[in-house]
Amino acid sequence: MNAYRMKPLAFPWPPFIYALAVAAAFLLDAWLPLSVAATDVWLARAAGCALIAMALTLDIWAMRTLLDCRTTILPNRGSSHLVTTGPYRFTRNPIYLGYTLTTAGLGLIMLNPWCLITAMIAAGVTHLVAIRREEMHLLSRFGIDFERYCIRTARWI
Repeated sequence: MNAYRMKPLAFPWPPFIYALAVAAAFLLDAWLPLSVAATDVWLARAAGCALIAMALTLDIWAMRTLLDCRTTILPNRGSSHLVTTGPYRFTRNPIYLGYTLTTAGLGLIMLNPWCLITAMIAAGVTHLVAIRREEMHLLSRFGIDFERYCIRTARWI
């Protein structure tokens, strides 16, 4: 049997990747601070709060959709159903998109530009470590239905 068909990952890496990105951003800011203009601090913080609110809404909506479709939320478990409803109509990775928006939002709230940089790096690493394997898993489980879904729906946004 195809190894990808069983489960995509041996360990659920993405949450740890994003936690590491946030930690790296704060360490980088302590060691190598980037200057941020002090004007419109409230605007940056309001935008950060809005990003985090959008991210949490997206994550909760995506997890609820997965639960309603009776499939797993964990990226190290095999999917039992191909989910194409809810936020999955707009993006194939709404939970990871939510993690990325949360990391960027934290950067805006804390006025730490490193968070914006590490959010992009974390998205790239997540793509390499998790998304490619998850897509192979879904392709091996659902075949042409997953291919059609990929044609209709963007990977990120």
